[in-house]
Amino acid sequence: MKVLDILYACGHENILSTHKSTIELTKDNFLTKKGNCIIGIKSTKSCKDLSLELKRAITSKKRIKVIIKVEDVEDWFYGLGNSRLTLTNEKHIVFRTSKYLCDRTALIECSKSSEDLDRRVINKLKTQGKRFSITFALEDSNG
Repeated sequence: MKVLDILYACGHENILSTHKSTIELTKDNFLTKKGNCIIGIKSTKSCKDLSLELKRAITSKKRIKVIIKVEDVEDWFYGLGNSRLTLTNEKHIVFRTSKYLCDRTALIECSKSSEDLDRRVINKLKTQGKRFSITFALEDSNG
């Protein structure tokens, strides 16, 4: 597995993770219960901040593995890049099960939405300020 980028975010008591088609991270330092796709706040990166190596893989339509790790528990999903993704949003990263493209979208056709994530991970993320990592990787160096 080749790691392309790592970011960190924090949990929040209002994390629900019940959205049927997206997973989102935000740089915002607050969360209301309306944000049911958001799994982390205070993200260290937005789409714009992702590493050049990861952006190249995404715009080359690579299949990317996204690993969410909090303490000793982790879950993962896969998503596809697209040459039309701009990766320019300065506040958010959104992973979509659909093919919808916008400046907040990092990956499309993802294998999971927020409602599909392991509840052991989500329950830990419901702790205010709980720091966790998101790792972006290719399964092998050939991509």
